Amino acid sequence: MSFSAVILAGGKSLRMGCDKAFLEISGRALLARQIGIVRDAGAVEVFISGRAETDYSRFGCQVLMDQFPRCGPLAGIERALATGASPLLLVLAVDLPRLTADFLRELAAKASQGYGIIPRIAGQVEPLAAFYPRTAHSLAVEHLQTGKLAAREFAAASVAAKLAVFADFPAATTELFQNCNVPADLPMTCNPV
Repeated sequence: MSFSAVILAGGKSLRMGCDKAFLEISGRALLARQIGIVRDAGAVEVFISGRAETDYSRFGCQVLMDQFPRCGPLAGIERALATGASPLLLVLAVDLPRLTADFLRELAAKASQGYGIIPRIAGQVEPLAAFYPRTAHSLAVEHLQTGKLAAREFAAASVAAKLAVFADFPAATTELFQNCNVPADLPMTCNPV
C-alpha cells in the first residue's frame, strides 16, 4: 500500500533545552533516524513539519510550514494531509526514538486505502505514530479553526467519523512510545542547529 509520511519536528523543545530533531543517538540525528525508519517502513514520500528559522536541507526532504501557527502537532498533520500525494499519511513525532520500522510496517498492514489506523496501547491512544487518510484533511482544518488542537481529540474524531480505526497493541508495546522531553529521558547529545 502506498503512503506518504511526515515527521513532526516543528516544536520548540523548551524542556529539552535544544532542538529534539538534532539530538544524536549513536552519532545520528534523531530526525535522520525517523526519516530512515519511515522510509524503511515503505513511505513513498517524506515531509518534515518544521520551523521557518531552522535549516533542514541536510535531511533531503520537503519542509512544510504550518498554515495555523502555534497550534501544535495538528497544524503539521494538516499541512501534510493537504500536501501528500498518497491516500494515507503516516504521522510520526520526531521524539519517539524507540519506535521501529517493523512496528510501522505492522501498523501499515492493518490500514487500508480508505481508512487510517491509530495505535492504542493499554487504552492509551498514540496519535503521533499513526496513519490518517487524506480525506481527514477537512476534519483537521475544522479542528484547527475551532481551537480543538489536541492530537488525541483529532484521532478520536477521525475514528468517530469512520475515517480511521483504533488498533490495539499489548502493554509491552508501550516502550516503543517512550518519548524524550527532557535531557534525563535518554542518553543523547545535542548539536547546535
